[in-house]
Amino acid sequence: MLYLRKFMLMTLFVVWAASALAQRSEPHNYKPEVGYVPDAATAIRIAVAVWGPIYGEKIIAAEAPFRAVLKDNVWTVEGFLPKGHVGGVAIAEISKKDATILRISHGK
Repeated sequence: MLYLRKFMLMTLFVVWAASALAQRSEPHNYKPEVGYVPDAATAIRIAVAVWGPIYGEKIIAAEAPFRAVLKDNVWTVEGFLPKGHVGGVAIAEISKKDATILRISHGK
């Protein structure tokens, strides 16, 4: 009985130690080489997610399709006005490297 307890305690310790070592070897601060916003589709999804609560989901949905252009590692995302409408569109500037929102605005 005593040997069984020692065996169980030793097994638990080994499992715990292996788990701790496995967690330590994983990277905890992964940074993609291509940046957190690697493409236009990702930039557009981020912009729409930010615009919605600010300007309203219906207003933003009416400005689709959206366009994203990369210049100097900054994505500029813009909406479009429906034909015949006058006014401005939502604009977002997003850092490709770390997804920082650099600017959010909406024309008039």
